[in-house]
Amino acid sequence: MNKYRVGGRMVIPPVVKNLLIINVIFFLATLGLQRSGTDLYDILGLHYFASQNFKVYQFVTYMFMHGSFWHLFFNMFALWMFGGLLENTMGSKKFLTYYMVTGVGAGLIQMLVYYFRISSIEAQLTPEQVADVYQNGLDALNTGMNYIDAKMASLNLLLNTGTVGASGAVFGILLAFGMLFPNQMIYVYFAIPIKAKYFVIIYGLLELYMGVSNRAGDNVAHFAHLGGMLFGIIMLMYWRNKYKRR
Repeated sequence: MNKYRVGGRMVIPPVVKNLLIINVIFFLATLGLQRSGTDLYDILGLHYFASQNFKVYQFVTYMFMHGSFWHLFFNMFALWMFGGLLENTMGSKKFLTYYMVTGVGAGLIQMLVYYFRISSIEAQLTPEQVADVYQNGLDALNTGMNYIDAKMASLNLLLNTGTVGASGAVFGILLAFGMLFPNQMIYVYFAIPIKAKYFVIIYGLLELYMGVSNRAGDNVAHFAHLGGMLFGIIMLMYWRNKYKRR
């Protein structure tokens, strides 16, 4: 349904196909270069703007990095499952624009959330402790260590650990699917039927709850997911109003 059919075989639309290929190449390159001592997560993952590792281009490159095989698999499965129909509906150029905007937007929201979390922790530390983390925290993490003080350790992780994954853009795709095809049935775990519009609402509320509760040990960028949805809504409303004016 969400792909072209040519001569009896299924053909994935070009943008979705190339995104799948690029993400797999980045993942394999990350694994290969790790053996030679090069960590692409430090180079291409999205770091907080005050981190020594931060580069502006990371707002784009972080979308093509994944922390594990399963992280990559589930994101690419969702891209394949929902992205093809959206690309066929929007057109390849508009779909690529939507994907990139929602991915970058997710990164911006994640950066904003990090700013508030880091500011909150810094307010509980002395200026000397904060300066120590900014000056020496990255070196400590690179040697496999972190601070004994829990607040300094948390600050160091937020400051110097990168965000990776296409999840923000994938959640943007999920949002668009729910808005453009609200009554399309989705089978959760391949068994439980639910309309796309309700699936998106429930998933969005769940992400909001998980992000606000910020449970210990949860290393998932829930607000980045919500950021992808937020920028997806903005893009879809912008296009709709643009066509209405025409």
